[in-house]
Amino acid sequence: MAITFISPLKNLIYTRHVKDFLFVLSGVFMASIGLKGFLLPNNFLDGGAMGMSLLLKIISGIDLSLLIILVNLPFIVLGARQISLPFSVKSSVAILLLAILVHFISLPTITQDKLLISIFGGFFLGSGIGLSIRGGAVIDGTEVLAISVSRTSSLSVGDFIALFNILLFSFAILLTNMETAMYSMLTYLAASKTVDFIINGVEEYLGVLIVSTKNEEIKEQITVELGRGVTVFKSDKGFGSRGAFEKESNVLFCVVTRLEVTKLLLEIEKIDPTAFVVQHPVKDTKGGMIKKRPLH
Repeated sequence: MAITFISPLKNLIYTRHVKDFLFVLSGVFMASIGLKGFLLPNNFLDGGAMGMSLLLKIISGIDLSLLIILVNLPFIVLGARQISLPFSVKSSVAILLLAILVHFISLPTITQDKLLISIFGGFFLGSGIGLSIRGGAVIDGTEVLAISVSRTSSLSVGDFIALFNILLFSFAILLTNMETAMYSMLTYLAASKTVDFIINGVEEYLGVLIVSTKNEEIKEQITVELGRGVTVFKSDKGFGSRGAFEKESNVLFCVVTRLEVTKLLLEIEKIDPTAFVVQHPVKDTKGGMIKKRPLH
């Protein structure tokens, strides 16, 4: 009997596909709870393409499941051109699954409190969007359009999404009422913060770049005393507060959590108060030595 072995590469790809599927499935389920359990029964909105679908449902009475597909369809086509065909196919499946769940599932009224509806509706919907993105798909196509616009204009992705939602909520004020629009803005804030939390995780990382004449001492302190990894870059010249310098030196780079950066800066200042330190946010990390390693 022949025994078939799966190569490590194929096993890795298979595992990745399974994880993506579970992320997307969980995301669709969470978003459907937010829509059917909170937002839809109370005529509340969200931002983006989902908010547009909910607004069209309020003013036209067309079934939301159909509107979810129709509103996101142009974004899916754009995603196939601007990002990739697999991304577009995966997103199409996710949106179709969401539309099916929204059409067929029925949930009891969970609460009548408008503040709770806004916060928890945004939380469940944001969880769904975030989990879907973790799985490599979208159930709200606004970001696809934002990426496309940012490539051909001076607007960033964040600028375009903010502008899109300002216009959407302005129409909501005209077509519904001020109170509904204000609660919908709260829903959007709750959803966007939840998306950030799902994608970026609990720990926020900072990349720290250190330029100092005492780089060897600082490197020793970071690696030995703090137990963190450091990458060393060669620098052959530069210009600083003490003028130009031609002497070859080292530039240090390390990644720490936001909670640990104060301690790192203190240790640097102890060694060299004049060190040039640059901090910038890091979206995600893989590999390396981010967590503290045992020193013994």
